Amino acid sequence: MRTLAVVGGGVIGSAVAWCAAEAGWDVTIFDPAPGSGASWVAGGMLAPLSEAWPGEGEALEFGAASLDRWPRFAARIEAATGISVFVAAETLTVALDAADAADLRTIAEFVGEHAPLTHRLRLLNRAEVRAAESGLARTVRAGLLASTEPAVDNRLLVGALRQCCEQVGVHMAAEAVETVDNLDFDRVVLATGAAAARLWPGLAVRPVKGEILRLRHRPGAPPPPRRVIRARVHGRPLYLVPRGDGIVVGATQYEAGFDTAVTVAGVRDLIADAEAVLPALGEYELAEASAGSRPVTPDNLPLIGRLDDRVVAATGHGRNGILGVPLTVDAVLALLADEVLSEAKAADPERFSTYSLSGGSR
Repeated sequence: MRTLAVVGGGVIGSAVAWCAAEAGWDVTIFDPAPGSGASWVAGGMLAPLSEAWPGEGEALEFGAASLDRWPRFAARIEAATGISVFVAAETLTVALDAADAADLRTIAEFVGEHAPLTHRLRLLNRAEVRAAESGLARTVRAGLLASTEPAVDNRLLVGALRQCCEQVGVHMAAEAVETVDNLDFDRVVLATGAAAARLWPGLAVRPVKGEILRLRHRPGAPPPPRRVIRARVHGRPLYLVPRGDGIVVGATQYEAGFDTAVTVAGVRDLIADAEAVLPALGEYELAEASAGSRPVTPDNLPLIGRLDDRVVAATGHGRNGILGVPLTVDAVLALLADEVLSEAKAADPERFSTYSLSGGSR
């Protein structure tokens, strides 16, 4: 039986390991604390359309292709574990001023020109936004509804994928990998997120710090929104993602290396911005504040491709690690079969000049 080492036990690594084991590989995940990094500190949005912008057509195409795979992927998880990971069915992006409203029109036009007909967006006026989500601030001027952009509970997903791996016999090695050269396996998948460049110097991925809050609903407080709510407040991006017991609020973004300390300024800005969009949040309990390191690339596309004849990269998903899981799995399995998945060609690491195919110790 062919052997596969998956370095990194987050959602990308766990999903690859599960599906590779189902395909006949003898798989071992190497991670001293699987699922505790960026996968644990995430909103769980599947929102390639709402985040689209002119000039980023390849990122939109990649995200839309992965979004299309999510219903079947989630159904496979539920069939294996009994766990449904979805927490919202739609995404509503709101505008607080005229400039934001103009941006919503720009996004709608761009998506209309580049995404499949099944992923069209609908512009809403003030009254339509209020009808959709009555708890939003009265200062909201317009909205953009993405009826095909759901969200998942990232922590439910982490646990479900762990169960899936256990069921198909994936081995767990609770240890850090210092160099891939020491892994005596037929193939290696590098899925260590922002830390991937430590194992493969020159790989074009870096850590970007992001802080999120988890707010717990209290008796008597207005309920959370039914949809994912996105906005820009004082130039800062904001998202509110419903959970079974409340809301996830995110996310700050700092070039801070691997620093994952939660700052007072980050918490202050997130709470202030969230209340500007959903005033009732002041009645919720602040249950958790946490931070993680997003693996970001220069062009906001992931790195999925061969690094040499044995090692495959599956990293660099930035804010869209949860979104990119199904397409990344399909792309990596294709590479393990010495094929290339057309929908993931744009993610080939060779597109960056800093990337090296040279051998030697890593």
